[in-house]
Amino acid sequence: MSGRGEWIAPGTVRFERTLPGPVERVWAYLTEPEKRALWLAGGTMELRVGGIVDLRFRHGDLSPIEAPTPERFAANEAGETMHGTVTACDPPRLLAFTWHEGEGRHSEVAFELEPVSVEVRLVVTHRRLGDDPAVLANVAGGWHTHLGILGDRLHDRVPEPFFEVFEEIEAWYRETLG
Repeated sequence: MSGRGEWIAPGTVRFERTLPGPVERVWAYLTEPEKRALWLAGGTMELRVGGIVDLRFRHGDLSPIEAPTPERFAANEAGETMHGTVTACDPPRLLAFTWHEGEGRHSEVAFELEPVSVEVRLVVTHRRLGDDPAVLANVAGGWHTHLGILGDRLHDRVPEPFFEVFEEIEAWYRETLG
């Protein structure tokens, strides 16, 4: 499986992708709500340290291809919102924010961009995820799938439906994590 996440420390997964540039284009897909909604989630993001992050997830809207939502995610079919706070912002090179995990727990996700000729190296690191294998597989599978959709969008390809891809990838991470 290409592009799989690497566990670099307990509760920390890292992904690396090479995407078509320029870096400002990739930055726009991370920060502009309309573009971010095409691969991850729309919503407010104040691009300053301490700024508000409200990501509105609508996984069924990430592909124009119709597909059913798995029963375990049906309650969130109409969408869900994740709240966080920007912890680092250095346009167009670095963006990091907290990721509310529920029950008062927050992890942190960081996006690092580096121009490499006409392409952009994107590194996504999600930290403080805890040690529950089901949560780790879910998060890794989610990022793996979302980053695949981002790659499709930046390459002007139609992405497959989120859950059709996610279910297979999450199962692979679950098996790998034991």
